[in-house]
Amino acid sequence: MVRPEMPGRLPGEPDPHLYLSGVTVSFDGFRALNSLSLIIEKGELRTIIGPNGAGKTTMMDVITGKTRPDQGEVFYDGDHDLSKLDEATIANLGIGRKFQRPTVFENLTVYENLELAVKADRSTFATLRGLVTGEMRDTIDRLFETIGLSDRRHELAGALSHGQKQWLEIGMLLGQDAQLLLLDEPVAGMTDHETAATAELILRLAQERTLVVVEHDMEFVRNLGAKVTVLHEGSVLAEGSIDQVQANQRVIEVYLGR
Repeated sequence: MVRPEMPGRLPGEPDPHLYLSGVTVSFDGFRALNSLSLIIEKGELRTIIGPNGAGKTTMMDVITGKTRPDQGEVFYDGDHDLSKLDEATIANLGIGRKFQRPTVFENLTVYENLELAVKADRSTFATLRGLVTGEMRDTIDRLFETIGLSDRRHELAGALSHGQKQWLEIGMLLGQDAQLLLLDEPVAGMTDHETAATAELILRLAQERTLVVVEHDMEFVRNLGAKVTVLHEGSVLAEGSIDQVQANQRVIEVYLGR
C-alpha cells in the first residue's frame, strides 16, 4: 500500500501516529464530518473539544472502523489505511476506544476483567484449560498498579464506583496492548477526587502511549496541559493551548451561540 504524502513533513521525518486528511462523512444529507484534517504525533496527548454535533463521536467512529468515510484518508502508524479495515482488525493494530459509559463485565471480578483483556495464548488447549501464565499474572499486576485498583481485585466489577469502572476499562485497553487510546469524556459523572485521579492516570499513560481525549470539562482539559483541537460543524475550527483557543473569537462565538 502506498502511503500518502503528508503535507508539512520533512523528507525522512517519521510518519505521525494518526493522520486524517479531507475526511467527510454524511448521514442523510447532513455532513457530520466536513473535510476534517488532523495529525496526531506518536506519543502525543491531544484533547478534542467542541459543542454537541461538532463531529467528535463520528471522528472516533471513523478511526475505529465503525463508520466508513465518504471521502478522505485515514492512516495509522504510517501505512495502515483505516478506511479499508474492519473494527476487529483496527483494534488488533493497537487502537483502543473507551466510550463515555464504561463497558466492563459487571458480574466478573475486577481481576477476571483484566484477565480476559490481557493478550494471551488463544489456542484451543489454553482456552479450554483457562491457563494463566506467570507472564500474564505479572502483566495483570502491573495493570493494577497503573489503574490503582489493587485493593479491589477480587470484588465484582459491578460494585465499583463510576470512576473506578472507567479506570478498569482503561486498564482493559492497556491489557490489549493498545498504543493509541481514544477516550470519550473520561471524567463525565466523576467526583472531584476521581477527576483529579483520572488526570494523573492520563498524564502517566501519555509518557508511553498516544492519547486522544474528547472532553467537555474545561478545567480538566486545562489540567492535562495538552494541545487542544476545537471541532465545529465537522472540521477543525482552532488549535493551540487551552488559553489560545479560549481567547479565539470564533471559538467564543461558537460556544456562546449554543
